[in-house]
Amino acid sequence: MPTLLPAEELTGIPGGTLITATAEEGRQLAMLIARHTIHQIQPDLDVLKEGRPIYASDPSSLTAAAQVVALEFQTIAAANDYWRK
Repeated sequence: MPTLLPAEELTGIPGGTLITATAEEGRQLAMLIARHTIHQIQPDLDVLKEGRPIYASDPSSLTAAAQVVALEFQTIAAANDYWRK
């Protein structure tokens, strides 16, 4: 039987909002959403851990992960009107 991630790791938008106080908080939220997206795609913790050595040392995989975070951050920045003062 697979070891499933906890439900809070499977939430699409943690906290239920894209609104953050600062750009740094927005970047952290982008990282969290990207991780949760991966967890939604593959909720089996054992399978995730088995694949980690492969993608963790592959430059193409790391670049793709960074692109996902950048897209999430772009969405969050727009939702926050680019932290207009």
